Amino acid sequence: MREYLLTLCITAAVTYLLTGPVRKFAIVAGAMPEIRARDVHREPTPRLGGIAMFFGLCAGLLVADHLANLDKVFESSNEPRALLSGAALIWLIGVLDDKFEIDALIKLGGQMIAAGVMVMQGLTILWLPIPGVGTVSLTQWQGTLLTVALVVITINAVNFVDGLDGLAAGMVCIAAAAFFLYAYRIWYGYGIEAAAPATLFAAILMGMCLGFLPHNMHPARIFMGDSGSMLIGLVLAAGAISMTGQIDPDALKLNLGGSTRDTTHAMLPVFIPLVMPLTIIAIPFADLVLAIVRRTWNGQSPFAADRGHLHHRLLEIGHSHSRAVLIMYFWSGLIAFGAVAYSVHSASGMWVVLTIVALSFVGLVLLLLPRFTPHAPRWAEHLVPPRYRRRRRTAVAEEPYEATEQGDDEPERTPIPAGVNGATAIGARSRFTDRRKAGSSR
Repeated sequence: MREYLLTLCITAAVTYLLTGPVRKFAIVAGAMPEIRARDVHREPTPRLGGIAMFFGLCAGLLVADHLANLDKVFESSNEPRALLSGAALIWLIGVLDDKFEIDALIKLGGQMIAAGVMVMQGLTILWLPIPGVGTVSLTQWQGTLLTVALVVITINAVNFVDGLDGLAAGMVCIAAAAFFLYAYRIWYGYGIEAAAPATLFAAILMGMCLGFLPHNMHPARIFMGDSGSMLIGLVLAAGAISMTGQIDPDALKLNLGGSTRDTTHAMLPVFIPLVMPLTIIAIPFADLVLAIVRRTWNGQSPFAADRGHLHHRLLEIGHSHSRAVLIMYFWSGLIAFGAVAYSVHSASGMWVVLTIVALSFVGLVLLLLPRFTPHAPRWAEHLVPPRYRRRRRTAVAEEPYEATEQGDDEPERTPIPAGVNGATAIGARSRFTDRRKAGSSR
């Protein structure tokens, strides 16, 4: 565990330290596209954050290769090299798209080529454990097609959900944490060496996201762009592919005796690799399917951009930017860790996972309460941000108005309606064109 934590910390540190210089490079290189109609941010923000994340990935793999307990992964498996090759290709395509905005079909072709490169180097699905049937061996073509499909779907699902500050990086980090717990338990608890690469991939992926998040939280100073979203989507898919089909039921030493219910429960660790990839991308995949159906229904191309994603709908119903991101976080945690809980049989492990699931559920419920406003006790107000302090109202705030010129007469003031960007889940909030009219001291 210490080696994995060291790898995670090195990856996070390199990503964090490089993001600042990468931001300056993106500004100089002109990787700051104009604000589009579907964008939520209001100022041009540099992209190319995936550059720092890619070098964080390289640093994590390099450190793991020199650690005593992790160098065996590189000696016994070619999967880390396959991941690095596919990641370099997809990262290069993303950098070109962030700068020149290449065609969507070209990106799709690049994603398939990157998946094919990983397949050629051994990172592929060899067989599938199917409930009620057993382990089914796949032919070379079947394994290749299934691997490419999983990589392409995961990359685009993560890319679709990258619409708010810190959303994609946080959701992928939560999913990677859940996958790390499952993979580490299979590797360390059952002694399955085939689970070691997937465990390493999950730890590195968490480091990439954690190192980038401080720069990407609202208001974001830099976006990861397609160079980052496609990269973390590929690493996420690589971990699922490495784990899927690599577990031998005999090696797990399962107790398959007793009733059918007991047998099914005992076989859950074998079937979880089929479920985990789906739970990891459950929210992004649902958003992807809904986007394709919505655009096709409206006579548009499935690759046409719009403002109908799940995070856009959360903003439209009145949630603030930060609250919408937190809601998506808790949904991801609830689904991902809930799936892991089904595969845990030991009492100690079950309590840990169930505690995370319970906290995710409570946090989600509190965020969805429309009029819940947390406040810190008065004795602790100096320890929390101003938004959580109780304020005494000395005067009634003036209703916000917008001035419209009426010649030389007194400007006519008309109320400004609270729009999408000016509303929150706890009440309407208008944007003031003139802060002095709103009684602001700024």
